[in-house]
Amino acid sequence: MILSYLRTLLLYMVLIFCVRLMGKRQIGEMEPAEFVVTMLLANLAAIPMQDGAIPLYSGLVPILTVLGMELVLSGLIMHSVVFRRFLCGKPVILINNGKILQENLRRTRVTLDELTGHLREKDVLDIRTVQYAILETDGSLSVFPYPKERPASAKDAGIYPKQQFLPVTIIEDGYLSQENLKQAGKDESWLNQVLRENNAEAQETLLLTVDAADKVLWLGKEYDT
Repeated sequence: MILSYLRTLLLYMVLIFCVRLMGKRQIGEMEPAEFVVTMLLANLAAIPMQDGAIPLYSGLVPILTVLGMELVLSGLIMHSVVFRRFLCGKPVILINNGKILQENLRRTRVTLDELTGHLREKDVLDIRTVQYAILETDGSLSVFPYPKERPASAKDAGIYPKQQFLPVTIIEDGYLSQENLKQAGKDESWLNQVLRENNAEAQETLLLTVDAADKVLWLGKEYDT
């Protein structure tokens, strides 16, 4: 039982390592080749997990082999447009200047129900308001309404909002990031002052952020009573 637990734990850690190496896109929208690799890794890991009689290396070797191939293919995809189109395909226009390209729908095997469903996900109810719709290589749909159908931006309305800045997380769930503290241009004395103003310690802080305009957000932890 303990050996089976350790084998499963090791394979789990190896899979996490492999997915991290393959990049964050593996957990989002995937290209066809990336989907195949992900399915292969899951199946290869499941066999030695379920059968303790199978040597552990019988699962690790294929997993690492697939990982190596994925890294090689990723490099080729990055440097070769032809190879990229072969493995990943290319975007296909489904609506062009308000006209549905029925031939492209048939070629990509996208039904009208699927097309209108994707448009509803983009908050589009009237297909006549769409100027362009493009099926991306990862299966998502990019939708561009006619300019007159788009919501007015602040620029269109003649409004000039204040500049916004990306907040830097200093403390998260009681953990103080010295790296982020330095990145924000702050020091320990600033941190202690903020904590004193909120009558709290770092361990009692759920979230503390600060941006380039010195806007501070502090949220404290809630404890069960």
